[in-house]
Amino acid sequence: MPKFSYQAKNSAGQMVNGDIEAGSQQEAVIRLRAQQLIPVRVGMASAKQGVGKSTGLFAPKVKGKDLQIFTRQFATLINAGIPVVDSLKILSEGLRPGLLKEASAQVKTSIEGGRRLADSMAQVPGVFDKLYCNMIQAGEEAGILDGILQRLASYMEKSEKLKGQVKGALVYPLVIIIVAILVIAGILIFIIPKFMEFFASSGQQPPALTQMVVNLSHSLTNNWYVYLGLCIGGPIALAQYGKTPEGRDTFDRLIFKAPIFGEVVQKSAIARLTRTLGTLLSSGVGLIEAIDISAKTSGNIVIEQALLRCKESVTQGRTFAAPLGREKAFPEMVVQMISIGEQSGTLDVMLGKIADFYEDEVETAVKAMTSLIEPLLMVALGGIIAILVIAMYLPIFNMAGTIQ
Repeated sequence: MPKFSYQAKNSAGQMVNGDIEAGSQQEAVIRLRAQQLIPVRVGMASAKQGVGKSTGLFAPKVKGKDLQIFTRQFATLINAGIPVVDSLKILSEGLRPGLLKEASAQVKTSIEGGRRLADSMAQVPGVFDKLYCNMIQAGEEAGILDGILQRLASYMEKSEKLKGQVKGALVYPLVIIIVAILVIAGILIFIIPKFMEFFASSGQQPPALTQMVVNLSHSLTNNWYVYLGLCIGGPIALAQYGKTPEGRDTFDRLIFKAPIFGEVVQKSAIARLTRTLGTLLSSGVGLIEAIDISAKTSGNIVIEQALLRCKESVTQGRTFAAPLGREKAFPEMVVQMISIGEQSGTLDVMLGKIADFYEDEVETAVKAMTSLIEPLLMVALGGIIAILVIAMYLPIFNMAGTIQ
C-alpha cells in the first residue's frame, strides 16, 4: 500500500508531521480526519531509507547498554505520570547525537500523528526489535507500560551481562592467537634471513626441517601483501558469509558442536531463550507468539529450529514440554522444569529460574574454559617457536659434528 507524508493540525491546534498508509491521497485525507487531525498538506512519501533500516557490516547500531539505560529512564518517566510524548521529548533531548536519538524523535513524531507507541517503534526495527515492540504492545493493552519497561530494562541488563561473559571468553584466546601470529611472522621476516646468510656461507645443504622454514620465510618476505590480504580480507569475508542463511547455519552448527566452546554456547543460548520466553509470558504475550519471538532472538540456528518445531506442535494443541523433550539441544532438566511450570500454571516463573541457573552455569563454564585455554595456547605457541629454533640450530649442530 502506498505511503503518504502529511502535515496536519491536531485538536489542540498544534502542527504535526508524519506518514500514513492509504490506497490513494483521498483515502489518506479521510484516515487523517478519522484520527481527529485537520490535513494541511498530503503527498506521496519520498522513498528515503528510514532510521535504523540500513544494513551491512559497517551499518550504525545502537549499543545494548545505551538502549537499556534509555528503557530504564523511559520507565521512570512514565511511572512519574509524564505522558509518553513528553517522556520521549525529554529522553531525546538528553541523548547524544546518534541513531537512538533519531529513533526517539521519529517515534515521538509518529505518536503525535496518531499511532500507538508499539506501532511507532515497529517502524524503527534497527533500534527496537520484535521482542521490544511486542512487550510494549502488551504493556499498552494492559495499562502497565511502566512495569513492562522495567521488565525490559532488567531483561536487557541480564542479556548484556551474559553476552559480555561469552565475548570475554572468546576475546582472550583471540588476542593470544593474534600476538602469536605477529611473533612468528617477526621471527620469519627479521631473524630467519640472518641465519640464511650464515647457512649460505657454510656451503652445506641444510636439513629438511630447516629448508622448510627457510622456504616459508622466503614466501612471507616476497609475498607479504598476499598474507596481509588474507589476514584482513579473510575475517571480513567470513563475517559477510556468516550473515547469509547458509553461512549462519554452518557456523552455528559448528560452534554448537565444538569440543570446548560448544558447552558455553549451548548454555548461553538456553539462558537467553528461557529469559526471553519468561519475560514475554509474564508480560502477557501469548505462548505461540512468545515462542516465535524467542526463536528469532535465541542467537543460534540449532535452538531456533528446535523451537519452531515445538511451535508447530503447540499450535496443534499439545503441551510445550512434550515436543521439547524430543529435541537433543535441550537438557532433560530444562524439559522437566518446563513441564512442571505448565502443570502448575507458573511457566513464566519456572522459565526465569531456568534462566538464573544457566546464567550461573555460563559464568562457571567461561571461567573453566579460560583456565583450560590459557595453558593450551601457551603450549601451542611455545611448540611452534621451539620448532623454529630447532630448525635454525640443526645446521649448526651438523657443522659442529663435521668439525669434530
